[in-house]
Amino acid sequence: MNDNIIERNEKLAKKIIKCLESRNITGYYAPNAEQAKKLALSLIPKGSKVTNGGVMSAHEIGLISALQEGDYDYVDRDTAEDKQAAALAAYTADFFLTSANAITEDGIIINIDGNSNRISAIAFGPKKVIFIVGMNKVARDEAAAMSRARNVAAPINAQRFGLNTPCAKTGSCADCLSPDTICCNFMTTRYSRHADRMHVILVGESLGF
Repeated sequence: MNDNIIERNEKLAKKIIKCLESRNITGYYAPNAEQAKKLALSLIPKGSKVTNGGVMSAHEIGLISALQEGDYDYVDRDTAEDKQAAALAAYTADFFLTSANAITEDGIIINIDGNSNRISAIAFGPKKVIFIVGMNKVARDEAAAMSRARNVAAPINAQRFGLNTPCAKTGSCADCLSPDTICCNFMTTRYSRHADRMHVILVGESLGF
């Protein structure tokens, strides 16, 4: 990554963090995956009950492995025999890990969900929510963020899960009502009523979808 991109990411992250603060959301910037992992772990006390909403970005920075191997009560829904119980564990967790399909330059977070366990836990339940967000997910405004979620994140996820949707075939949103659609619910997070509940770690790398 060249110096111009690094400087741009840092400058943009500072702007977003300031906007997040105005929305009662705590923001941080980590220039790379390793520092993002260390930062996230510094926010999670040993012994905490932690779960996630299928967040690839947390896997990519090594956070999930660190939680699995460390002194944490980590609920792994990927290996759980009872997937429903593992998903419901998010509502009583100390920390819920997630990401964003897009985040605007003024701190609005956009997510699309199929089963909606992820967005419901963002909205209510776990004591704290930590978003791991690569700078590739930053969009100029809310319209651009929603477009990214529908035309970048959703098609890739549909392809990843082998779903039979138009976007899985074409790579762009068809605003479909397919039985396999993962665009069932759209969530716009514009403010956190509870201080210190939502934490966004912006990472100066390309992470997730």
